Amino acid sequence: MTDTPTPPRSGPLAGIKVLDFSRILSGPYASMVLADLGAEIIKVEPIEKGDETRNFPPFQGDLSHYYIALNRSKKSISLDLKSPEGQKIAKDLAQQSDMVLENFRPGVMDRLGLGYDTLRAANERLIYCSITGFGTNSPHGDKPAFDIVAQALSGVMSVNCEPGQAPNKLGIPMGDMAGSIFSLFGLLAALHERNTTGQGRHIEVAMLDSLIALQGYLSQIYFVTGQSPQPVGTQHPSILPYGSFPTSDGHVIVACLTERFWHNFARSLDREDLITDPRFALYADRLANRSALEPIIHHRMTQDTTDYWLDRLVAFDVPNAPILSIGEALEQDHVAQKNLIETVNHPQIGEMKLVRGPIRFDGAGPSPATAPALLGENTTEILRDQLGMAVDDIARLQAKGVVNGS
Repeated sequence: MTDTPTPPRSGPLAGIKVLDFSRILSGPYASMVLADLGAEIIKVEPIEKGDETRNFPPFQGDLSHYYIALNRSKKSISLDLKSPEGQKIAKDLAQQSDMVLENFRPGVMDRLGLGYDTLRAANERLIYCSITGFGTNSPHGDKPAFDIVAQALSGVMSVNCEPGQAPNKLGIPMGDMAGSIFSLFGLLAALHERNTTGQGRHIEVAMLDSLIALQGYLSQIYFVTGQSPQPVGTQHPSILPYGSFPTSDGHVIVACLTERFWHNFARSLDREDLITDPRFALYADRLANRSALEPIIHHRMTQDTTDYWLDRLVAFDVPNAPILSIGEALEQDHVAQKNLIETVNHPQIGEMKLVRGPIRFDGAGPSPATAPALLGENTTEILRDQLGMAVDDIARLQAKGVVNGS
């Protein structure tokens, strides 16, 4: 455990203290964004193995890639929350905190004596956020929920595939991330309200609710037509041309969201006649005649290479993009020029690359990150500096297994 105090964070949320009981992804992503914005995050982890994601390969040194990705700029305290002394430490920290974040199943925090009503009784300014899979009044009740479960129940998997193919999950864990993103909206709104009322709130966000809220026009297609949207792969359910199109050596993304871009695209194909063709003149016409238009586009585009089309589409002012791998995306000029990757130093592992947060204030991004903490790395610092515990008392708790003694 470190004896050196962690430097305070800077940013719009500097001075805000967050006690974070969340683990895995829905929750840790939210607290990481709060850390990027300047909040002090104390991550509470179980004694034995910590956050479950610490054990997910591959590893850099002793740290999991998964844990690294979601836990920069946080402090780690390792507590036995089933022990009375561990619960008291958590309550004492909550009394000093502005926010509490947790993502256990409904009722778990109450059984630990750390539910909203209990903690608010000692701190009426406390903003308490619970992220769950389904919420407290869902017919799914206490069922365990992970990202893929939320994706399946939201309907999003049914449209995330090529026509006629098996449903597929999104390539990013959007069910988990949606819960985190909407919890951030709630936390920041409640913080603003507290500045006026002096009172905290209990925020509840369900992963499934969050994914359904993100469906946007897909839900409205069902409400308007009575029919569920069908999978169209990379294409758009109501706009054409929009999606991935084959070239002689790969694929190119084309996005003609407006009629002007459709006209530009037709000219880039050397098929200006398509603009006045009554089958393709307007949005509805092209959608009704998708099966006729797409082969025309495919036939022309497969005559030339991806590089040829990327240059030509730029020349004709058509929204376009190559389809990059994750590695190619991270190595592209945009990422370097926007300074979206930073290198931090870890006391045991050495240099470590992290993706920076995207929010900029007055042109500047987040303050430099700190490396993800080792399990219980800040326990002594937190107990000593925030709760005023004596060294002998901390040693006694370590010996009893109430806090992590590593």
